[in-house]
Amino acid sequence: MSPAPPAPAAPEPLSVVGIGADGWDGLPPASRQALSAAEVLIGGARQLALLPAECTGERVPWPSPLRPAVPGLLAAHAGRRVCVLASGDPMFYGIGRTLTEVIQEQAATGAGAAAGGPPAPELRILPHPSSVSHACARLGWPLEDTEVVTLVGRPAENLLRVLYDGRRVLVLSAGARTPAEVAALLRAHGFGPTRIRVLEQLGGPREKTAEGTAEDWDLPPGDPLNVLALDCRRAPGTAPLSAVPGLPDAAYEHDGQLTKRHVRAATLAALAPAPGELLWDVGGGSGSIAIEWLRAHRGCRAVSVERDPVRAERIGRNARTLGVPGLRVVTGPAPAALDGLPTPDAVFIGGGLTAPGLLAACWAALPAGGRLVANTVTLESEALLADWYRQHGGELVRLAVAHAVPVGGFTGWRQAMPVTQWSAVKPRATSPSPSSLPQETEQP
Repeated sequence: MSPAPPAPAAPEPLSVVGIGADGWDGLPPASRQALSAAEVLIGGARQLALLPAECTGERVPWPSPLRPAVPGLLAAHAGRRVCVLASGDPMFYGIGRTLTEVIQEQAATGAGAAAGGPPAPELRILPHPSSVSHACARLGWPLEDTEVVTLVGRPAENLLRVLYDGRRVLVLSAGARTPAEVAALLRAHGFGPTRIRVLEQLGGPREKTAEGTAEDWDLPPGDPLNVLALDCRRAPGTAPLSAVPGLPDAAYEHDGQLTKRHVRAATLAALAPAPGELLWDVGGGSGSIAIEWLRAHRGCRAVSVERDPVRAERIGRNARTLGVPGLRVVTGPAPAALDGLPTPDAVFIGGGLTAPGLLAACWAALPAGGRLVANTVTLESEALLADWYRQHGGELVRLAVAHAVPVGGFTGWRQAMPVTQWSAVKPRATSPSPSSLPQETEQP
């Protein structure tokens, strides 16, 4: 019997070193030692240029796009001492997250070992103060009270969700043109009086600050390595937008297909958004339910399904205007358009309830514990919801709203169409009770 082949050697730990604008001089001994000992140094061109000649490892700049290239780079240099450079704190909007996810995936699937190669390496992270820490230190802003938004590789409209009068916001810039882009965005959305400070090369010898207001911004592009500090100020006459569901109907561009404000607030309460959860908004209309789901927390995710292409485009515009440009819009009729979508945590059906198989498909797609909420104003759909209520329980309510309107020289109530709403939580499978199981009997 031949001896078993030797197990692959344990891989060298993968080091991730945070580096600031102060370069080598600002690094602690442990970070310097990791960089000096590395056989391979991976990082951005700017970061690699900060290293002295005593770091003799092979220098490998990140390719673009970065995320798909990570597994191949790790595999190409397996067995060597690899050190990855990151800006500031690698775990704060940095490469540390990507590397952690890739290594965890490899460990979970055993990808390296299954192919006869070494197992996934351990990750050793050596952080440096982030640009946000440096900025708060310069500004005297408490870090825990400061909102942070990154525009690196993300739409500038992400900033709109956090604009509130008096709020302090730090923006991680995408480059030299970001300050002017942010100033234009602030002006267009009623925040022209906002004070903007551009903090360049934070922590380095070329650190510099420029400032102005969004409404008067005319400074030329400066250093591409910058962070924006915003003291948010709303212009007179600009309507504030709430942080909770139930935005004014006027906040949306629509053609009448809009879940109205008070019903929308009740609907979001029934859907109960939570960080990290995914919503299917079926029959999106103007996208209001999906948009306010996303505004509930930056970790929320949503897909809006709308059969009308004109309305689908309008949903995208509303999402960008209200600060959630990441809303995914699928154009097509449901239930066919639902095929291939990721599993939802909650489903809202705002239109097309009587489409054959729609309600059944949405219910089937939900995992145990998932929520389904459906609204209707028609008798036919109401009868369908009543039938599902009898089968699955949950809560069946009628929402009626009346608005005060002039009646001659007096004031009276004008009733809006009542909305019937069914909401339910999909039950978890239960094991049969001991009394219901077949009983064995003793044989003589």
